[in-house]
Order: sequence, then C-alpha cells, then structure tokens
Amino acid sequence: MTSGGTFPQRLTKIDDLIRPDHSYLTEDDDCYFIGEYTARRGYAYSATNSLILNFKKTMDRRERPEWRYKEQAIRTAAAAFRRALAGALDRLTFVPVPPSKAKGDPLHDDRLTRMLGAIRPAPPLDVRELIVQTASMDAVHGSPMRPTPERIGALYRIDEALMEPVPGIIAVVDDILTTGAHFRAAESVLSARFPGAAIVGLFIARRAPNTAAIEDFDDGDF
Repeated sequence: MTSGGTFPQRLTKIDDLIRPDHSYLTEDDDCYFIGEYTARRGYAYSATNSLILNFKKTMDRRERPEWRYKEQAIRTAAAAFRRALAGALDRLTFVPVPPSKAKGDPLHDDRLTRMLGAIRPAPPLDVRELIVQTASMDAVHGSPMRPTPERIGALYRIDEALMEPVPGIIAVVDDILTTGAHFRAAESVLSARFPGAAIVGLFIARRAPNTAAIEDFDDGDF
C-alpha cells in the first residue's frame, strides 16, 4: 500500500504483518502512522513522498524559493494529525523526537515542534521538548552504518524544567518510521523517568518496502 494522490487523514496501527519492516520495534510497541513513504521514488510517486521530501528539506535551503513547500508540508501534516486525533488531543503529551542536529547547530530543524504547535494553536496542546539531544549526530544518508537505539539514547537527556505536570499518555512523534531506532531510544529515556505513563509512537509516515531500492536515511535524518 502506498499513499496515492491525496495524503491520508487517518492513523494506521503497526501490526504483526508490517512490524518486521521496522527491525527495532517489538510487539509491545504501540505505534501508528498516517502515510507510507517509498524510498528513491521521488516527489511524484505519491502524496506522502511529496510531503515527506518537502517536510525534511534541510535548513540550508531556507532562503530558496522552494522553502514554501516545506512550510506547506508542515501545515498539511498538522491538519492530518488534527483530523486523525480529534478526540484524543487533550489526553496526550506530545514529545517530538529530536532532529539529528542539536540545538545551537546551524542546521538544527525544529520542524516537528512547529508541526505539533500547528495542530491546534489555541488552546495550545501539551507539546513538550522533553528530550534534549546533547550533541549533533552525523546524518546516515549514504552510509551503510545505522545508529542503534543505544547510541542514539546515549545523547539524550530529559529537560527537567518540563517534567510537570506528570504526563499520563506520551505520544512520541517523528516524521519517518524506518528501523524504529529513534523511537526506541526516546521510549527508553521517557519510560525511565515516567514509569507510570503509557507511551505511543506517532509518525507522519512509515517507510514502505521497495524492492527496487534500499533506503538510506534513518528516523530523524535526511
């Protein structure tokens, strides 16, 4: 299944059939996605491909005319989550997965935080950047080496100033679910600090298998 000419407006649960596509996920992980991204197929392949490739435009393209497509992708993803989560918005604490570049890095991209804020600007949702990445990671694009949850989690810490109120349900939000390494790293640090909270994963899209190509970027990297 791929997203066709229109970006989907509902969540699909990662089940036993498709979980093997995401090697770090287990049957205990409660994860959902909206669209399906297919690697190496370009913008025109599907509405989801177009959205994801625009959403992940890097910060060094900010002054280019194409930047407006990134802004549009942020709004489109926010609108999709608004519809898909209509009855649950006020029950969730939304925690974006940190991008590969840490705050202070010129290429740091707060696209997920901005997207979450756009779901419902007023009254604002409970969006917290609880996970702080202490150092930038090299992008894995074009590299055969993929970061493990342990390597990713070693760079994560909890922002103590955002601990209260204690969340009941934490939604870990990322743009692409590939191996699931970033989700597992985030889940690990959050569950250690909030042992009583339920944790779910929400993704704009999951990487769909593509026998014609091998994906070469991981969660949080472009």
